[in-house]
Amino acid sequence: MSDTFRGVSAETLKAWLHDGGEIALLDAREEVPFDRRHLLMAACVPLSRLEMIVGDTVPRRSARVVWCDDDEGLAGRAASRMAALGYTDVSMLEGGVSAWEAAGYRVYSGVNVPSKAFAEVVEHQAGTPWITAEQLQTLIKSHADIAIFDSRSYEEFHANSIPGAISVPGAELVYRFADLVPSADTMVVVNCGGRTRSIIGAQSLINAGVRNRVVSLKNGTQAWHLAGYQVLKGVTTRLPGVSAAGHAAARAAAERVAQRFGIGSMDAATLRQWQAEADTRTLYVFDVRTPEEYIASHVPGMKHIAGGQLVQETDRHVATWGARIVLVDDDGVRATTTAHWMKQMGWDVATMTVDMRVAGTASGPYIPRVLGLEGLSAPEISAAALHARLAAGSATVVDLDWSRSYVAGHIPGAFYAIRARLVDVLSGLPATEARVFTSSDGTLAKLAAAEWALGASVPMLALAGGTAAWRAAGYALEQGATRMTCPPDDARLRAREQSGNVEDAMHAYLAWEIELANQMAVDDDQRFQVMVG
Repeated sequence: MSDTFRGVSAETLKAWLHDGGEIALLDAREEVPFDRRHLLMAACVPLSRLEMIVGDTVPRRSARVVWCDDDEGLAGRAASRMAALGYTDVSMLEGGVSAWEAAGYRVYSGVNVPSKAFAEVVEHQAGTPWITAEQLQTLIKSHADIAIFDSRSYEEFHANSIPGAISVPGAELVYRFADLVPSADTMVVVNCGGRTRSIIGAQSLINAGVRNRVVSLKNGTQAWHLAGYQVLKGVTTRLPGVSAAGHAAARAAAERVAQRFGIGSMDAATLRQWQAEADTRTLYVFDVRTPEEYIASHVPGMKHIAGGQLVQETDRHVATWGARIVLVDDDGVRATTTAHWMKQMGWDVATMTVDMRVAGTASGPYIPRVLGLEGLSAPEISAAALHARLAAGSATVVDLDWSRSYVAGHIPGAFYAIRARLVDVLSGLPATEARVFTSSDGTLAKLAAAEWALGASVPMLALAGGTAAWRAAGYALEQGATRMTCPPDDARLRAREQSGNVEDAMHAYLAWEIELANQMAVDDDQRFQVMVG
């Protein structure tokens, strides 16, 4: 046992989850094994990408952190690495998930389970109304006065959607409702791919007090597919801007939500005070507007996650339970809509309105913090030099990117690998004069090269700029799942992405999601406090 962290029993971890203090429970495995079985409160933070994730998901270095796995040894490696990055209160669950289960505690499958379970509890306790795919099809055929809003991200909507639906992601529903639905007689149907964002989206409008009849589409586009109806691909409709009247109506709706659910707002002085206390109380600050608005202008250093997506995948962005959360927008509407759900999930949350015309001095997408890069010594090679080496047969390329990205296009001859498994992979690769790591932008490659360079029998190099630099230099890419040195366990396939039995996978997924409400009824770790009436 390393002296940089300590082991804790399942019983101790259980007590910690209920003692009122902050705690970050992290699972060091890749997403596929995590998906099979894990603890409810755990966030998936694969050892392979630890440095690229924990800086944002666990921002306070003195926070109480517990790592777990299924006793494969990954948790200990992750705990040691995190301690080396400056975290001072790091533990490991002894015996992993199996020990937790053996102690009589519940184990879950799936990803984003807290968010998905929360939506099921909301539907059960709030009585969120719904209609079936068959009922929706009847309404469409009869030319009924309806509006269909897809509450997923635009990218997901673009990939598959219901005919007649328009993309209105999560927190945009209340914000844009008055413009999109001028008549109180219009029936509003909110859908997503499955259930979570359909339920949360529909209930958001109901909680905001809109006059219309609002329902969720039971089981979303998956139900639509299973019913045999046409699913569209490639729809590109974008939302127009919000009118002055629509904006006023949205602000009034947000104020009703804030008063009913007790959502507080703060000023810049209070935020500065919370930031000054961030060494003793974890603080997350998120800009919850659309990606396009954020890219155009935002407060420097402030992380972006659209409000609907934050509710959908909270564990990906907020790993420290008991932390403070501040949600930011430019008028209070989307921040309040998102905050009233985060509060009911059990978070200490407040909102803040920022005039982006003044404070939004930064532009472009958010760049996550990568820990350990500063001062890192990792030998690099340019795309041109690598091209020459490959032509001469003097280098072997190891691609550490996401498996999906590797299949879509990689350097010809490259081997796919997961960074945490390099100890088993490298010895089986062809003997060449150098090993070159690559990844999408070179960051993960640089971390791997620095990790493996010491004591290596051949030079371990990182491709400067990663595969993006190779592509920018005009060199060819190879496609397909060639030379996979380990299973692509980094990302689970959704039901629609299965190579066969898609319908069976959809039925299984929907049944799993619905069952979460029953599981939450007997799980004492969940912190949900759904407000109804």
